[in-house]
Amino acid sequence: MNRMIERYQNEAVPALQKAFNYKNVMQVPRIEKVVVNIGVGEALDNKKALEFAVADLMTATGQKPIQTKARKSIANFKLRAGSIIGTKVTLRGPRMWAFLDRLLNVALPRVRDFRGVSPNAFDGRGNYTLGLKDQLVFPEIEYDKIDKLRGMEVTIVTTAPDDDQARAMLQLLGMPFTKKEA
Repeated sequence: MNRMIERYQNEAVPALQKAFNYKNVMQVPRIEKVVVNIGVGEALDNKKALEFAVADLMTATGQKPIQTKARKSIANFKLRAGSIIGTKVTLRGPRMWAFLDRLLNVALPRVRDFRGVSPNAFDGRGNYTLGLKDQLVFPEIEYDKIDKLRGMEVTIVTTAPDDDQARAMLQLLGMPFTKKEA
């Protein structure tokens, strides 16, 4: 059993139940899924860029990503509807917990000049999105095998009804939020 699942069940659930006065364990917010995506704008000109992004994402998450297509045509960006412009992975279950464990305990501490993540990146419905500037924070990705530094977005989708409950849950799981300046 993953240590993040144990931490959630043994520490976070009782603390959240006490803090928000939940009468039933099923009311406690939980993490539904984690979506990791890389936008590859240069894939319009360079098809190899998409292959490299797919390989990086597969190495970091341990799951084969799908390719995302543009919904609309935008002439200024030379973008046509239906052209492939990114790649994403949706993680659930044990893979999700393993990825979160690696993200919080290995990858984020490797970010240069890391002072914590923004506590304000919630969407109003309890979901949290975190942007990483490069893929090298994951130790599985080797520096020699990448073509260029690419950022990625990690979205943590929760069942929390609001941002405060989601923030409390992620904090109990070890998310290193920066302290708000008063």
